[in-house]
Amino acid sequence: MVFDNDGVLVDSERLANDVLARLLTGLGHPTTFEECVATYLGGTIQRVRELVEAAAGRTLPADFEDRYHLDLFAALDAGLVAVPGVASVLDELERSAVPYCVASSGSRERIERTLRKVGLWDRFEGRAFSAEDVARGKPAPDLFLRAAACLGAEPAATVVIEDSPLGVEAAVAAGMPVVGLAAVTPPTLLEDAVVVVATMAQAGAVIRAGPPLDAYGSSFVGKG
Repeated sequence: MVFDNDGVLVDSERLANDVLARLLTGLGHPTTFEECVATYLGGTIQRVRELVEAAAGRTLPADFEDRYHLDLFAALDAGLVAVPGVASVLDELERSAVPYCVASSGSRERIERTLRKVGLWDRFEGRAFSAEDVARGKPAPDLFLRAAACLGAEPAATVVIEDSPLGVEAAVAAGMPVVGLAAVTPPTLLEDAVVVVATMAQAGAVIRAGPPLDAYGSSFVGKG
């Protein structure tokens, strides 16, 4: 089992996309929270720079990434919590002896800092993989393939839980079945997942049911 971090283990997407929208707007690139979710969710901050500069035809400040991380870590330190239900899902995996890890587009520092903040780092230490560990981040399959290899699992037998279109695309490219978590992300943006759920509790129910995940179809499992 491979978990994305932001929005899947830690409830950071609202905070991170609000920080990014405010920063880009303040730098002369008016951007809404919704636009950040639709365009940048699941990618690296370097990818944000590339997309913004290509669209605007001018460069962002050299300290753009540093300013983003400074504002982001302040927001995370003040208000970050774990995604509701995630501890129960991890408990079930451990009882069933199912190996799991985290594979995130965030930096190694961000992964450790956020998981420590919500009390989950001990469960992922030594099994945390960042886009910094591979040549190509999401939506390339490299990160998920590395995670599966480190778990000693075949990609086709390794379920991914993702909340971003880029992450879903990466899992599909890796040949790994993916559950889309649409807690913040509009479910239509995750339609390439095998199944899309609204909560981690629903994701846990899908995992417990076991393969084939596609028995659920590609429709959104409603809130509740």
